[in-house]
Amino acid sequence: MPTAIAPPTACPAILGGPRAVTLDQTEANRWPILTSEDEQAVLRVMRTGQISISDETSALEEDYKKWLSVKHAVAHCNGTSAIHAALHAFDIGPGDEVIVPSATWWASVMPVLHCGGVPVFAETEEQCIGLDPADVEKKITPRTKAIVVVHLFGMPSKMNELIAVAKRHKLKVLEDASHAHGASYYGKPIGTLTEAAVFSMQANKLVPSAEGGMFLTNDADLWEKVIRFGHYERLLALQSPNKRFAATGFGYKFRMSPLSAAVARVQLRHLDKRNQKRNENCIYLSQELETISGGAIQTFLSPPNVQRVYFEYLVRVDERRIGLPVRDLAKALQAEGAQVGAPRYPLLHQQPMFTEPLPGAAWAKLARIQPAPGSEPIYSANALPRTAAGNASLLKLPSFPQADRALLDQYALAFEKVLSHAADLPKETASNPTPSRGTSGT
Repeated sequence: MPTAIAPPTACPAILGGPRAVTLDQTEANRWPILTSEDEQAVLRVMRTGQISISDETSALEEDYKKWLSVKHAVAHCNGTSAIHAALHAFDIGPGDEVIVPSATWWASVMPVLHCGGVPVFAETEEQCIGLDPADVEKKITPRTKAIVVVHLFGMPSKMNELIAVAKRHKLKVLEDASHAHGASYYGKPIGTLTEAAVFSMQANKLVPSAEGGMFLTNDADLWEKVIRFGHYERLLALQSPNKRFAATGFGYKFRMSPLSAAVARVQLRHLDKRNQKRNENCIYLSQELETISGGAIQTFLSPPNVQRVYFEYLVRVDERRIGLPVRDLAKALQAEGAQVGAPRYPLLHQQPMFTEPLPGAAWAKLARIQPAPGSEPIYSANALPRTAAGNASLLKLPSFPQADRALLDQYALAFEKVLSHAADLPKETASNPTPSRGTSGT
């Protein structure tokens, strides 16, 4: 338990009491952690003059291969391009359906469109915030070709069930592991469970660089297709018919900057230690919050046989049990000095790219959902009620990459004060909590 839990009579800050969180949070929540080691790695590459094509990028690929014990790795300029290349390697083409989550960063979904495919959104399940295997199976049609599984916020999805669905219907599965460096599932590292996986190394990720992505597979054919799609300069080294495309590639240039690769190599070496610190902090506070709330706050601790990581730290609030809408809870916690807010990602199936008949969006004509005969095919913003309800109950906290127990105890104190006076707090549910600032993306 925290060292200083407020008695039930302690007045919340939003009602005029003192703030619970008084410690400076700048260093506790600073990310990425960049040191002279990163600086020297970048300078070393700069001094070679090889700042476009360099052995540093291939060395990063080798680092990933060794780390995850996979046969093939291809570094990309970002995770988005790696996902695009993976879908190309899966032979996704016009009219092919790919089942995707709505609760994710857009890069998990938008490349499907640029392959000519049709994203089909499935519900999110409540335990792991990943694709619901049962709803995925309901969404499969003769046109379905693949599934994109996102290990959201560092929590592995229900992979045994999803892989079983994919095998029954002969579908390919892409792991979008952008949030999940270092997570594992039944003893296997995330990123090694299916035909192919993608990691992001954008600056907020657990292995940050300036920008970067990594495609991983044990399938030599998929590896060659990814090379063919966005790495024309590497085609001459192939000993296969794909070599004939060396003059043009497939029209994309997806290679990673060697300067970013230099940073990523350093960050990967420190991953385990830094993940351990985040995990310890988030698990400690999670246990406190579940106790304080009597179980009304779900903290997504790792299920049996799963080891999650914390790219981001979100909890789910049972509004009926605490007697306070999550938006108003966020406001009260913000008044205590806690850096909390709404989830980072808006639901994709509710965005104009899918709900409006956009001019020039030829892919929209392939969509299956047609509200009325003869109308432009569009998606329905109300199509995933369980996902929408679940997302509305989430509250985002810092992931505390460098915090000590004193700050975590102050956060627990803030929750104790607010929950003890839930019935007395102002309720202005028309406005949202202030989202956390910062960039994201793959």
